[in-house]
Amino acid sequence: MPTTERDDDREERIMMDIVVDAYGPEERSMGWYYYLADTIQFPFGAKCKSRRQISPLKVGDPVEAVGMADADECQREMFVNIRWDGGTLAIPLGQLAPVGVEDDDTIEAIEDWHYWTEMAYEF
Repeated sequence: MPTTERDDDREERIMMDIVVDAYGPEERSMGWYYYLADTIQFPFGAKCKSRRQISPLKVGDPVEAVGMADADECQREMFVNIRWDGGTLAIPLGQLAPVGVEDDDTIEAIEDWHYWTEMAYEF
């Protein structure tokens, strides 16, 4: 069940720009992957907004997202790489809230992904 209200403008952008001409789960995931990779300006500051068992982050942890994870990692949900322990670690984009980001396209793209997941849409 969706956890957010339907947003017609966002719905149209998702259907007409992100997953347009996608005829299956793999094509929808790649539509999302390339939309996010092309739109988000990395690096960006963020904080953890939710706990996930697959991630070591705790709510409120500050991080720096440095790029999209490999496409192979993003076939079920979108992951971004963060600086972690002298290297990088892929974590779910849905776990992050941007902090101090001034680029409107970056904010909109992240919010688009959050909307998609909050509406319980799947690839």
